[in-house]
Amino acid sequence: MTESALTLEDLIKQNEQLIKENAALKKGNSKAVKKFKLEQSLKPYQAELIQMQKYLEDTGKRMIILFEGRDASGKGGTIRRVTRYMNEKHYRIVALGKPTEEQKTQWFFQKYIRHLPAGGEVVLFDRSWYNRAMVEPVFGFCTDTEYKNFMKGVTGFEKDLVRQGTILVKLYFSVTKDEQDQRFNRRKTDPLRQWKLSEVDVQAQERWDDFTNVKYEMLRKTHTASAPWTIIRSNDKYQARLNAMKTILNSVPYERFDSDLNFVPNSKVVYSGAHEIEIMEAQRLRKGRFES
Repeated sequence: MTESALTLEDLIKQNEQLIKENAALKKGNSKAVKKFKLEQSLKPYQAELIQMQKYLEDTGKRMIILFEGRDASGKGGTIRRVTRYMNEKHYRIVALGKPTEEQKTQWFFQKYIRHLPAGGEVVLFDRSWYNRAMVEPVFGFCTDTEYKNFMKGVTGFEKDLVRQGTILVKLYFSVTKDEQDQRFNRRKTDPLRQWKLSEVDVQAQERWDDFTNVKYEMLRKTHTASAPWTIIRSNDKYQARLNAMKTILNSVPYERFDSDLNFVPNSKVVYSGAHEIEIMEAQRLRKGRFES
């Protein structure tokens, strides 16, 4: 059909298609601009993290940050933002795989001890020894005796770390069941995210209540005065990253680079482990089960 032979109906359809394409383009550009602005707004806090790191180097202090939480709760993305501009010589990210046959015969904490920081160093654990409190008991990767021994011994292990001068920050990223499901679905359809989807992830939704139960026990038994848990509500990834940074910065007595910056965590995003326990117990009293 030639251009001159186009009917009024054809022209209307073409115009409607152009309007749709233009709207989609604007929406895409708007999302990209918004994401860019959010990333830029993290930079003052990333500068503070560099200042914090310098303090650790100057004083020889050691720092450990544990990133725990359900699958797809935003741990990895937060770690990338925290370390983006830090001095690579003085931090390490540790994400350990399945234990080897030799490691299975060793004291449980032995494989983690070799990764602990030296003076002036930060070590960020993308999942940590708390695998034994969360993932392993749910999937039967440890015996009931091994689980109980860990729960009895971990508080003493952490107390000793802190007593000897290590700054220990324990972050638990909390995501809702619906949000986790949406993130899993994105991983299934996005070729750039599919590598993130593991066999454990596939069962995470089915075992939601099991994970909630072990989360409660973990918080109840390992939230201590010397090594408390901080809960990060992570449905909003940006807020989770921003407030995790604030929590980390507030745990170190370094001299602020920008004292006018807002270092107060958002009370709707950040909770103490003790408060999370109270929330979960209230849920159980009201409905007979946990929801978090």
